[in-house]
Amino acid sequence: MEHQEVISKSRNFICQRISETELDPGLDIFECGYVNSLFAMELVLFVEKEFGVVIENEDLDLANFKSLNAISQFVGKKLTPA
Repeated sequence: MEHQEVISKSRNFICQRISETELDPGLDIFECGYVNSLFAMELVLFVEKEFGVVIENEDLDLANFKSLNAISQFVGKKLTPA
């Protein structure tokens, strides 16, 4: 899956739930206060369902979900065969 496609789909999901209409791909959405614990779990479930990846307990690291770029890199790693 293309980096830009992951960013676009993730941006659409996040922007539907916050007051922003545009997010910079490098913006830390947790640091900015856009994400609370419930929304964090919704984001994890979205990534699993939308991109067909299995998120293990060890994947539940803030670094994997803190920005659009981080989500895209994480999805890329999960979809790359070992």
